[in-house]
Amino acid sequence: MTQGQPTAVLRMADAGDLYMSWRWAGDTMQRGAAMLPGEPVLAAVRRLSDALPHPAEPGGLERAMTTGAFADHDTECLVAQSLSRALLPYGLAAQLYELYQRGIRPHIRLQPSPRAAQVPWELIAPSPDLRLIDIADVSLLAPASLVHAPGRTARSWAETHSAPVVAVLDPRIPGFRADSILGSVLGRMRADAPLAQRIADYAAQERLLPAVLDPTEAFRRTDTDRTWLSASLCAGASRLIYVGHVTAASPESGQSEDAELHLACTADTLGFAVPTRTHRPLSAKDFLLGTHTRTAEPTDGRDLWPLPSRVALIACESGGDMRFTEALGLTAAMISGGAELVTASRWPLPTDLAFHRIAGAPPDAYPLQQAICAIDAAHEQPDPVAVLADWQRERLTAWRTERTIEHSPLLWSAFATVRT
Repeated sequence: MTQGQPTAVLRMADAGDLYMSWRWAGDTMQRGAAMLPGEPVLAAVRRLSDALPHPAEPGGLERAMTTGAFADHDTECLVAQSLSRALLPYGLAAQLYELYQRGIRPHIRLQPSPRAAQVPWELIAPSPDLRLIDIADVSLLAPASLVHAPGRTARSWAETHSAPVVAVLDPRIPGFRADSILGSVLGRMRADAPLAQRIADYAAQERLLPAVLDPTEAFRRTDTDRTWLSASLCAGASRLIYVGHVTAASPESGQSEDAELHLACTADTLGFAVPTRTHRPLSAKDFLLGTHTRTAEPTDGRDLWPLPSRVALIACESGGDMRFTEALGLTAAMISGGAELVTASRWPLPTDLAFHRIAGAPPDAYPLQQAICAIDAAHEQPDPVAVLADWQRERLTAWRTERTIEHSPLLWSAFATVRT
C-alpha cells in the first residue's frame, strides 16, 4: 500500500445469501453493507469453476486451455461481467467509480467467504472495458485470529530484507518420474531461461540457498527436504519461494490442514501426512503442530520452520485453504509461522509445457516462468501488492491486445496475495 492510498476493507460471510460489509481506513468514505442473493452468486461462481483447469478430470486441463471460457478473450470477459453483477455491490461500485473519475486508485483488502474464495477479484468487470484491477490494487486480508495468535512471531521485511532467499525449485519427489503426476513442473532448465537468469543474480550476490555456482543446479534437487528447509529457515531468511506441487485438501473434507507441500522427503521422514509410494509430503498440519504427538519431546512447528516475512507458494491450489470455513491450510500455516505476506494460487496452474503442447503457445513463450519471475521480483520491493497489481495490469493489457493463450488470465489471475 502506497502512502496516502485510500484503503477499503471488505469482509464477506456465507449464510444462504452472501453478506458483505466494507469500511474505508480513516473513514474517508462512507461505510457500507450489502446482501447479495445466493443464487446469482452460485451461478457466477459455477461459471467460473467451469472455466478453470481440473487436471484430475479426464480432459479437464485441455478443455480449460482450448475451449473453456478463459481460452478466449470475449468469453472470459462474459465470465468477468457475471462475477461483477453477482459480487460487486452498487454502493461500493459507486465509490470506486468516484475515485476512478478523480484519478485515484485505492487498495481493496478482501476477506472472501469460502464460496467466493476462488474468485479472481482483479478480473471482475463492472463494464466490458473496465476491470477491477484497472481501478484498484487488490489483496486478501489474513484472518485476525492467525495474525494475533498466541506465540506467533511476526518477521518484518524492514529488518530481514538483506537475508538470504530460500528457494525450493521443482524438487525431485522420491518415487515419481519427471513425467509423472508429481514430476517436474518446469522441465529441463536451461541457463538462458528467464527463471534461471533470475536465480543466477541471487547466486552472484551470495543471497541464494541452496548455494550454487551454476543456476541450473538450484532446480530438481534431491536434498531440499523438510530437514534442509528447517535448517535454512532457522539460519535466517528474507523470503521463501517454493515452485512445485501442492496437493490441496478437498473443501468437502473440512480438513484444510491436510493440504500438502511436496519436497524431496522420503517415506521414512517423520510427519503427519500419509506416505505416497516412497515419499511423505509436508502438510500444513506439520507446519502448525511440528512433532506434537510424534515425539516424546515435541518441537513446535513455528520453531522447526520459522517462516520469513515473505513467502511465495507457486503451485496448484496452494491458497486453497481460503475455501474452508476453518482456514488452516498452507497459507494459514505460513502466516502462523511468522510471514507477513504470502502469494499463492487459487486454482491449478498450467505449466509452460502445457501451454506449448496443448494450447499451441509459441515455443519462446514461458508464461509460468515469467509469472514466477514477476512474483519473485515483487516480493523484493517495499510494496509487493502494488508491484504485483502493476504486473497484472500489464498482463491484462496484453490479453486485451494480443488475445492469445499465453496472455490468458487462466494463469496470471490465479495468484492472490494475503497480507497481515
